[in-house]
Amino acid sequence: MPTIRPSNDQDIAAIAAIYQHHVLHGTGTFEIEPPTAAEMQARRMDVLCKGLPYLVMESQGTVVGFAYCNWFKPRPAFRFSAEDSIYLAANAMGKGWGGLLLCELMASAQRAGLRKLIAVIGDSKNHGSIKVHTACGFRPVGVLADCGWKFDRWIDVVLMECPLGAGASLPAPQSPP
Repeated sequence: MPTIRPSNDQDIAAIAAIYQHHVLHGTGTFEIEPPTAAEMQARRMDVLCKGLPYLVMESQGTVVGFAYCNWFKPRPAFRFSAEDSIYLAANAMGKGWGGLLLCELMASAQRAGLRKLIAVIGDSKNHGSIKVHTACGFRPVGVLADCGWKFDRWIDVVLMECPLGAGASLPAPQSPP
């Protein structure tokens, strides 16, 4: 069974390699060129400096996935909502591990004070990601049709959301998360 833990600097090469695969072969991200390891490290530090979780999943000592969340929008009113990102190595997909990683990210996000996670899933044909999010309690809220162009075709974006903890049932705390 894999383990999930907070990421560290030594994970960056594996994180970058996993993401590179998805950039070059998948539609879950709309990036066209894989970012460098240095860019992935800068992005990770941006997330961590905001007090948000950035996790990795290991199997037999090897990083096989990563997940993080970042503010949905930069405006202060959005400070209790974040967009999740989750990526698995090609050899780790289809084992049910994505759900484990996403559920741990959700728990970590709630501990960080977030009230809602938003999934912005590239490609309405990305059945694996949609299934994982649904299994973890996300519900669909819309589709942005044909808004990305990758691999010589138009690609949709599927929007899903999941309340965390008290969600909107209680007012937000006065101090930001």
